Amino acid sequence: MTSTATAPGPAAPAPAPPPSPPDGRDRTGSRSGLLGLLDLPGQGIRAIVRSAATTPGRLTVIAVGLVLLALVAGLVATLSVQDRDDTISGVIDHREPLAAASQQVYRSLSDADATAASAFLSIGTEPPQLRQRYERDIAEAGAALAKAASDAADVADAATPVDTLNQQLPVYTGLVETARANNRLGYPVGASYLREASELMRAKLLPAAQDLYRVDTERLIEEQDSATGFPWLATILVVALLAALIVTQVYLTRRTNRLLNVGLVVATAAVVVSLLWGGVALIFQGSLVGSGQDDGSHRVDVLVRARIAALQARADETLTLVARGDGGAYEKDFTAKAVQLLGQDGQGGLLGEARGLIKDGDGAAKVEAASKAAGDWLKAHGQVRDQDNAGAYQEAVDSAVQEDAKGGSAPAFRQLDDSLQAAIDVGRQAFLDDTHNGDRALTLLAPGLAVLAVVAAAGVTMGIRERLREYR
Repeated sequence: MTSTATAPGPAAPAPAPPPSPPDGRDRTGSRSGLLGLLDLPGQGIRAIVRSAATTPGRLTVIAVGLVLLALVAGLVATLSVQDRDDTISGVIDHREPLAAASQQVYRSLSDADATAASAFLSIGTEPPQLRQRYERDIAEAGAALAKAASDAADVADAATPVDTLNQQLPVYTGLVETARANNRLGYPVGASYLREASELMRAKLLPAAQDLYRVDTERLIEEQDSATGFPWLATILVVALLAALIVTQVYLTRRTNRLLNVGLVVATAAVVVSLLWGGVALIFQGSLVGSGQDDGSHRVDVLVRARIAALQARADETLTLVARGDGGAYEKDFTAKAVQLLGQDGQGGLLGEARGLIKDGDGAAKVEAASKAAGDWLKAHGQVRDQDNAGAYQEAVDSAVQEDAKGGSAPAFRQLDDSLQAAIDVGRQAFLDDTHNGDRALTLLAPGLAVLAVVAAAGVTMGIRERLREYR
């Protein structure tokens, strides 16, 4: 039997792979490459939705959400309290001393101007005590300016007045020294130099000092307001967490017929403690810092402005005598400053405002003493003007500058100045005491809130985990 062999034909072509989906998905339906990365959030959301269709999945989603909310609320609350604590510390350690330094610049320059004029009026060698007072004023102004200037780099509004004071203060002291030298030699031109120095003080130095004082005072008020502001975001998050915990427990009670979930109860208790502790601490802190502002820095501001008005009026009083009959402008300015200090009727003005603010305590006694001294000073000033207008120039000078002159202007003014300084010291101490106590109200609150947030998160985890075990 004959067999027939068949030659092998060409191999059949392999089937072509199916084309890739046009949207970049692989055979499993997932995207690859960059498209896959972009699709991850959507996949995660879909997985969560699918998981939430079952009770264990819903419990897992609830647990994760509550834990995240607890940690975020705790973080925000902790940072909010810590920021408030840092702000109060900054007010005490930095901002209030800078405001006090700018006050000192203003006060020292005003007093230096008045003292230089008083010393100029003395016959022969100027009294050593006046010379020492003038030099002390200039030294204190320079030291306070250096301290106030330390903040000029961070506060643009403070840079210009600081530059003006640094540039013009040496010019002023140079003019005063020239006036002294000419006065010792008996040259009348000394009075012109002194008047030029005083005009420089009033035209440039004191306005710059006033601007610096205003800037520092405004910054102090801003930081005090910041330290008493309501922490809205932290409060909203903590209240939302508490509400979510309550809703979750109601949900679990209905699903499991169990009245209490120990873990969630612990978490709720931690949140309630956070709210109560934080609320009480912030109420006390805000009240005390606000009291420090009302009873301290605000009163000090009024008293400082009263003292500066008195010092400028004192300079006007002595410069009127230096001008020897040509001091009408100085006397007019004295009258304006006296009205600013005591009002038209002698019972108002800045001292009247201070009496309205300070009604009890040591500060009230100091303000009353200042008001009485101011009345005595104005009465003595009237006597000085009467003597000068009657041609008794030397008697007028003695009454104006002699510290031991009975019923004189100098001792009355010194009593006024000392009383105002004492009242300012009382106000500053009240500010420091109240603000320090406000700071103490926040002791351990920031770390305490952080710990309670972790406890709440742990309680949620344990509470939900117990329910999840029932489904295994």
